[in-house]
Amino acid sequence: MSNVRVLPRRDRHVIDLPDPEELVDQGERALDLACYGLSEAAPEYSARGVLVAWQRVALIAAVALVILGLVFVPRATGIAVVAIVTAVYGIALVYRLALFHLGAKGGHVVTVSDEEARAVPHAELPRYTVLVPVFHEPLLGELVARLERLEYPRHLLDIRLLLEADDEETNAAASGLALGRHVTVVRVPAHEPRTKPKACNYGFLISESGMCTIYDAEDSPDPLQLLRAVVAMRRLGPRYACVQARLGFYNADQNLLTRWFALDYGSWFGNLLSGLVALGAPIPLGGTSNHFRSDVLRRVGAWDPWNVTEDADLGLRLARAGYQVGVLDSDTGEEANPDAINWVRQRSRWYKGYLQTFLVHMRRPGLVNRQLGARGMVGLVIFIAGTPLLSALNGFFWALTVVWFTSHDPAVAALFPPAIYYLGMVSLILGNLAVLYMGLFTARQMERLGLLIPALLMPLYWILMWLAAVKAVLQLITAPSYWEKTAHGLHKAEAPQAAQTAGVAA
Repeated sequence: MSNVRVLPRRDRHVIDLPDPEELVDQGERALDLACYGLSEAAPEYSARGVLVAWQRVALIAAVALVILGLVFVPRATGIAVVAIVTAVYGIALVYRLALFHLGAKGGHVVTVSDEEARAVPHAELPRYTVLVPVFHEPLLGELVARLERLEYPRHLLDIRLLLEADDEETNAAASGLALGRHVTVVRVPAHEPRTKPKACNYGFLISESGMCTIYDAEDSPDPLQLLRAVVAMRRLGPRYACVQARLGFYNADQNLLTRWFALDYGSWFGNLLSGLVALGAPIPLGGTSNHFRSDVLRRVGAWDPWNVTEDADLGLRLARAGYQVGVLDSDTGEEANPDAINWVRQRSRWYKGYLQTFLVHMRRPGLVNRQLGARGMVGLVIFIAGTPLLSALNGFFWALTVVWFTSHDPAVAALFPPAIYYLGMVSLILGNLAVLYMGLFTARQMERLGLLIPALLMPLYWILMWLAAVKAVLQLITAPSYWEKTAHGLHKAEAPQAAQTAGVAA
């Protein structure tokens, strides 16, 4: 690993989970490591406890200071709070536009042709573990059929269906399947936390492979994706721990919500993700279709089972350990959430996980700054923490705007001295126009003219984001590690085909 950025010993983050052969016939030890391996070996990197002592004191002190200020000097306190939040809005807007611009320029995606992927001799291919966590998923037959389309030598392919031991519905479905030798049903013991990353840890720890990836139950991956990932990782070199494939939707045209979701993903995987790579910022990974070097994954402790956005957290931990993440030119089709309530449940979990990730990785700011550098710190604060927090604050500022235009209340006007007022107007007008432009640009980039009207209606989508963000903040306090299951199979189309993938930027 001579090309990996070498950190001072005090800054290194190395867990080194045991090799699979050490866990043979040791189910209890594997389960213990899956649940507590990271939190016991490196508790400062685990979300098992959200706040450490100094963060709890600082948060209580900040809330108390604001409350006291509102009681004794309400006008000055209100102006200060509005000024800080408005400035953060402005900075976040500029940062997101910069990422979008860098990503739209292209040049930061690894492309592997079909011919190049198929040309790798079987003798040079690593054993590949495919982790598929499933819970209350009766349609396992369709899932297995989609995975069987993967073009990879069967003697080197290790597909692991990770089922909860007490999930009678899914276990019953699995018992009726005729599975090849390369497909294994792994029953994960019922144990807290009941999360996807706990299941992935358990399946990964008892597997032997050179590469590893995750697919969700509804995924329809590019058949050559594993081969492309192998070639991409060799091309990128040992500094790279992972490549992230793009995600899109096979039911993007189902309703207005799925069209918004397609634009959302198209912007993220088509531009913002590449922008983060171009900027050299940490990459918050997606929950599926990320392809890892297995040895590196063990070295950093695999997934945090207590973090409900374990993918984003792992991307940060890889960056802190000195590794990089690339973007792979390969698509995986997913089911876009067509139901608003189900969508809010899913997005609130993502937002909650972003907040968990931020709090965990800001436990030692000085260390994180040395590990990530200034660009990484900016990305951690603005992108990871700012995305859910600013979405949660949107409702407050919408309410202030409505109050002002309906009543011209002088108390509202007093919160916006000229400097703050004009910055706020820039954020309101130019910011919203910029976001609408990014939506229209994404629709055109995807060559999906049917998404142009939904792009203009995106402000309605922001209301759902606000609801999800508020729920995330509240649930972070009441149930930080609770995993809200996303219901699948709500799309109207027939079983997905890889060729039908939509919502992915070309």
